[in-house]
Amino acid sequence: MMNLLIVNDEELTADTMKEDICWKDYGIDEVFVAYNAVSARTCINSGNIDILLCDIEMPRESGLALLKWVRENNKLIECIFLTCHASFEYARQAISLGCREYLLMPARYEDIGAAVKKVADRLEAARSESILHEYGEAALQNSADVSDWKSIQKKDPGELTREIKQYIKKSLGEESLSVASVAEQFHFHPVYINRVFRSQTGKSISQFIIDERMRLAEKLLKSGNYSVNSVALMVGYHNYLSFFSAFKKHFGCTPSAIGQKNEKTRILQ
Repeated sequence: MMNLLIVNDEELTADTMKEDICWKDYGIDEVFVAYNAVSARTCINSGNIDILLCDIEMPRESGLALLKWVRENNKLIECIFLTCHASFEYARQAISLGCREYLLMPARYEDIGAAVKKVADRLEAARSESILHEYGEAALQNSADVSDWKSIQKKDPGELTREIKQYIKKSLGEESLSVASVAEQFHFHPVYINRVFRSQTGKSISQFIIDERMRLAEKLLKSGNYSVNSVALMVGYHNYLSFFSAFKKHFGCTPSAIGQKNEKTRILQ
């Protein structure tokens, strides 16, 4: 059983797509329609959705924001994005959220169906892998051969989690560090690897990355050897405002305040 949810604020487009495409030919059993992200979340929470066919540009809440919610809530759903703009930033964000399919509109129904069939086949293959339980995907990247995959399958969740932690700590300075990049490194689907990590640590991979970045940032600032801008780059934030916001949310004070406090302590000593 494979169900699809079309999410598009243009009601006529969504309804026509649902009725005019012979979804059975592309491996889809049932098609649902939502005209905004709020309705989409309601449908997703029903637990019957396997694939999102989602417009990116929607009023109030974009398709990217919807997929981010899907990932944060560990929904076991694949996504295909539709957009009228060939934006590199859209593509970058989509990839970071584990979305592999990205179609530029207008697209032929045959092309949309082919993309859906590709994802549906991938999900069916993934479901046959017992290690991934009811869903998950073994992403055999170019560097992974069959023997690599067999060894990964036998990996204990605790051992896998320890290796993930080590990899993250070594990669904190990389701006691209994310759930998606960790999943790619270990050849698992982002949803599955995040679930394993959360079961072992009580927190998501994204939260662990933030916590480790903030811990390292605090240590570097307290050393007094680096400027705030330098520290931001060293912990993977190439946008200072993003670093400032994350730091203040984590510690309840600004990065400068940490450095100033440590400077006063050294003077008193």
